Amino acid sequence: MIFILLKRTFIFLGILIMSSNCTNSETGSNNLTCIDIKIKEILMNEVTNPPTQVWKWEDNGNTYYYITSDCCDQYNYLYTINCEIVCAPDGGITGNGDGNCPEFSSEIIKTLIWEDKRN
Repeated sequence: MIFILLKRTFIFLGILIMSSNCTNSETGSNNLTCIDIKIKEILMNEVTNPPTQVWKWEDNGNTYYYITSDCCDQYNYLYTINCEIVCAPDGGITGNGDGNCPEFSSEIIKTLIWEDKRN
C-alpha cells in the first residue's frame, strides 16, 4: 500500500516537473490550465471503463469543460475554466444529472479535446 502511494507521488511529481516545459494544448501557452492538471491526475489513476473523455463546451461566449466518469450511476461533471463544478448534466442513478445546470442555448458547441487512449 505504501509502495503504491509513493509510486503515485513520484509519478505526479515527475509529471509536474516535465510539464513545466510543456505547452498548453488549448492555448499554445506555457501555462498549465486546471483542466491540464485534471488530465494529469486522470493519468495517475488506472484506466476507467469506458475511458475518460474531456469535452470543451462553448455557449454564449462561455467555456465549460465536461469530464466523463467511469461506469454506472456516477455523475459526469461540467466545470468552469477555473475547474469549479457547475453541475452534472447527466449521469447519476436516473441518468439525468443533478438538476443544477443553468439554462444553455440550444446551440452548445461540443468539442472532444482529450480521451484516455491507454489500454
